Amino acid sequence: MKSDRLLSVLLLLQTRGRVPARELAERLEVSVRTIYRDVEALSASGVPVYAERGRHGGIELLAGFRTDVTGLTADESRALFVLAAQGAHAALGLDEALGSALRKVMAALPEPHRPAAETASRRILVDATRWKGGPQPAVDLDVLQDAVFADRRLRLRYRHGGERRSRTYTVDPYGLVAKAGVWYLVADLRGLPRLFRADRVREAAVLDDPVRRRPGVELADAWEVLRRRVEERPGGLDVTVRVRPDRLDMFLRMNAASLTGLPDAVESDGGDAWATVRLTYGSVVEVRQLLAFSDRVEVVDPPEAREELARAAAAVAELYRSGG
Repeated sequence: MKSDRLLSVLLLLQTRGRVPARELAERLEVSVRTIYRDVEALSASGVPVYAERGRHGGIELLAGFRTDVTGLTADESRALFVLAAQGAHAALGLDEALGSALRKVMAALPEPHRPAAETASRRILVDATRWKGGPQPAVDLDVLQDAVFADRRLRLRYRHGGERRSRTYTVDPYGLVAKAGVWYLVADLRGLPRLFRADRVREAAVLDDPVRRRPGVELADAWEVLRRRVEERPGGLDVTVRVRPDRLDMFLRMNAASLTGLPDAVESDGGDAWATVRLTYGSVVEVRQLLAFSDRVEVVDPPEAREELARAAAAVAELYRSGG
């Protein structure tokens, strides 16, 4: 709607100062001619805005002009206050700052929108941690934040999963990402994107050297590449299992990351009911985790997965038969 666009133009100019008309047009997905018409409409309504053409020109508000209008709709106000429930600000040390900011926004909201915003903060809770995830290691994000915001290189002493000794890296950080309650540093290592779990960083130091990011690459771009690399890792082992209905819900929750589709309908086999589920694992050894379900889960295919479970079960039986 034109009124929303006019308000967006006003707030962008108030935040950015002079902005080229072409940049405003790209941000708002309209033509440059439309932007100039919007400027005329703002000026006619009493907003002191003017445009300067030419190579170094742009659109700008008169110096010192401010507006207290937030421009937030009811849905936007509600969404903003749901953000307070997500918890990522706690690890960044921004709890107090977020609370203060939200109080200021609440005071600036149009009166009709305030009840909806207050209700959203009390009725919606987002908990990003997994069920029974166990105690999480303490994470110190202070140094990582310093490097990210100062655009400096980082020297890390980092321990990879499954390794006892730490390695030392000099990296170029793009930013921090919280994924399912776990913090990651997204950075380039020798010009290639890498992912570092914050809780595996043993020591970090901000260097004096400016960061050397790849031109045109932002945090979201680097994260998308790394996310796809993890989720679409080739060479997986496709496994078909049968699950008893009384354990199906728990099985699906605990193996959500490995599922390749929804389970087939529950079928009876000689009076016994089973649901067929298909999963993918990185290696055949990973199927051993299915032993946690005892005889409530049976691997149907492939044969090497059945053989791996048989060997694991036999080793467990021998351990207890021999008394340790």
